[in-house]
Amino acid sequence: MNLYAGRQPPVPGVVPPRELIIPSAVLGMLIFVMCETMMFAGLISAFTIVRTSALGAWPPPGQPRLPLEETAINTAALLLSGVLLYLAHRAFRREPRRARGPLLISIGLGAFFVVFQGFEWAALIREGLTLTSSNHGSFFYLIVGMHALHAVAALGVLVYVWDRLRRARPTSSLFYAAQVFWYFVVGLWPILYLRVYL
Repeated sequence: MNLYAGRQPPVPGVVPPRELIIPSAVLGMLIFVMCETMMFAGLISAFTIVRTSALGAWPPPGQPRLPLEETAINTAALLLSGVLLYLAHRAFRREPRRARGPLLISIGLGAFFVVFQGFEWAALIREGLTLTSSNHGSFFYLIVGMHALHAVAALGVLVYVWDRLRRARPTSSLFYAAQVFWYFVVGLWPILYLRVYL
């Protein structure tokens, strides 16, 4: 039996390459998520400073009330999407094709979240909350809009993974990188909800 079938035999004095502890795709996504976390921390810090230094009530008088209850339901849909992605991950480790169902439902719930946010924005704009109506409006659309942009991008990555599952087996590093991105979107939202909406 040839131990080196399909591989080059080791060269004396040369250390063979080691397997990566963290695949490159996952490491790249973790670095991206850390950078984005710092960006959101800066946005939340600026929002907190403006909010606490505001003279009078916050949000300013004449600005519409943010839809707390509806957004709480939407938050539950996003969190459930994260749970289903976890179940898809478990299925992927056993039998990759079985991950398609939970992953598709996770994508559907994520898409529901984004579309619901769009309807929420349209209603708030009709009620007078715009980017230029106040600092409240500016920060609301900037912070929530940046999150929505990340949600759409992460959904695109999840759809790509789902399509790869449908056609062939994607690499586990691709699945894990997509999972890290979506967990970032899901985990960040409750913090934004508590800081911006309440």
